[in-house]
Amino acid sequence: MVENSDHGITPRPVGIAILTLSDSRDARSDRSGDLLVELLLAAGHRLAARDWAKDELPAIVAKLNSWLVEPGIEVIITTGGTGVTGRDVTPEAFKQVCEKEIPGFGEIFRLISYGIIGTSTIQSRATAGVAKGKYLFALPGSPSACRDGWNGILRDQLDIRHRPCNFVELMPRLEER
Repeated sequence: MVENSDHGITPRPVGIAILTLSDSRDARSDRSGDLLVELLLAAGHRLAARDWAKDELPAIVAKLNSWLVEPGIEVIITTGGTGVTGRDVTPEAFKQVCEKEIPGFGEIFRLISYGIIGTSTIQSRATAGVAKGKYLFALPGSPSACRDGWNGILRDQLDIRHRPCNFVELMPRLEER
C-alpha cells in the first residue's frame, strides 16, 4: 500500500450511509455493517444513515434513490448481493441509479482480494459509481471483504489528505455539466 498523505490538510469528515443487503441479516446479525460503521467512525467520518434491505432489486433501487436526495449523505456503501447467484442483484441496482461507473473500484478490490483468497475473487462483482453528486460503493457481504475494501481502497480515497488525489476533493465537482 502506498502511503501518501498530506497531514497539513485539515481532515474532512464525510457523511456515509451503510446499507446491508441480505435475506438473512438484520440489526442483530449484521457483522459486516457493524464493521463498516466501526471503521468509518474510527477514520473520523459520520454515520449519516444505516439500514437493511432484502436482496430484491426494486427495494434496493428505492433505498438508494431515497438516500441520493438526503443532504447529509455524501457516500453510500452497501454490503452484500455482489455475488453471482440468482438473488445477488446489487450491481444491477447500481446500474439503475448510477450516472457514472467507477470501474477501477471493482478491479482494485478484486486485485486486493486475489492476494487473500486467490481465484475465488472472480465471484465478486464489487462495483462503484456516482449519482446525484454522491459516491456509491458495493462491497461483498463478508466482514473480511468489507475490511479489505475499506482498508485497501476506501480509507484512503475518502481521506482528503490522501495524495496524489482522492474522491473527497472531487465531491464539489461531481455534478458539473
